[in-house]
Amino acid sequence: MTTANPAPVRVVSFGYGHGDAPAAHLTLDLSRHFRDPHVRPEMRELTAVHRAVRRTVLRTPGIKALLTATVRAVQAFDAGPSAQGTVVAVGCVGGRHRSAVTADALARRLRRRGHHVTVEHRDLHRPVIKR
Repeated sequence: MTTANPAPVRVVSFGYGHGDAPAAHLTLDLSRHFRDPHVRPEMRELTAVHRAVRRTVLRTPGIKALLTATVRAVQAFDAGPSAQGTVVAVGCVGGRHRSAVTADALARRLRRRGHHVTVEHRDLHRPVIKR
């Protein structure tokens, strides 16, 4: 289901530990359901820009199915009578690992389907949340 001129999509990654979720049409909360690279000491200080983090997140069971479902949901919003763009917020605890990797992967998938996508990593630069 792809429209001739898909509406723009804004994807925002964030960390619940740094503030409330941004306003969005869809919000994915990865904080409890998906493996957190933060628990591995060698990954704690890394972020989504590091290959080891991206690989770990994208190999987590369920992430690919979530990405597929989210692309379909964005396309459903886009097919609506007043589609003017969609905002997708992707959150985890700190906003440095799961949410940022997933946001980037979602953006890639949407771009392949013709969407103009902007990505904002609200909390990627923030310090690691100590647990």
